[in-house]
Amino acid sequence: MPPQLGGSVFLKRKPGTSSSRRSVSDDWIAWLPRDKVQVFDAVVHRWETFYAMTSVSLDDAFSLRARGELVRARQQVSISAELLSHLAASLVSACAILTDRGRNVSNVPNVAPLDAENFRGETAQTAASWNEFLHRVLFASRSRYFQKLRILSETLQKLTAEYNDAAQDIAAASSVTPGDSWEKLECLQYDFTTCLREAEVLVKSFLRALPGEQLAAFATELDAVPAPERRTTVAPRTRISRASA
Repeated sequence: MPPQLGGSVFLKRKPGTSSSRRSVSDDWIAWLPRDKVQVFDAVVHRWETFYAMTSVSLDDAFSLRARGELVRARQQVSISAELLSHLAASLVSACAILTDRGRNVSNVPNVAPLDAENFRGETAQTAASWNEFLHRVLFASRSRYFQKLRILSETLQKLTAEYNDAAQDIAAASSVTPGDSWEKLECLQYDFTTCLREAEVLVKSFLRALPGEQLAAFATELDAVPAPERRTTVAPRTRISRASA
């Protein structure tokens, strides 16, 4: 199971980082004014709805594959990739908003670095390790905050691109080893889930630091639904194998 919101994503402690992680934990469990709670709940509800639809599509794809219904399984994989792209666009946009707004907030929230142990794939683990390194060498809270947002955004974009590539291989039945592509989808979804939880924690932590007079504008920016990044169209791939998905 992926790490749960408010759980091991940021509460797991390592030597030398306990005070930072306690402060992040405090931000997560701390009380928020009603108007800020409403903004947070609306954002999380929107993200979780898209995430649930993505997960259902992927679970259906695995179930259909297990029953030998390969055409329908591939269709569900394509649907899951489209939904994931929409959610990723919203999360990346939120990272950009938190970055821009953070420049105008005197006390940005403390952050804990991404933890490589909360990821399964090489892409996310490498990003988390780099974030942990930067967290140790950057002593200023503001620098740590902006670096984490940058790395989280880049990781979300890379995971989404890899997911789309694997989904395309499955949908086109073009993979020599389709089983590997299916396993990769499961791994990428796990790592994407961790990034989603991290984004939710960051939004709530930032809301605590955000001046009340900026809340309405902040909420409006988060409500905007960005279009997923359009990828360059490529020629159809050669069908390499008719092996089962």
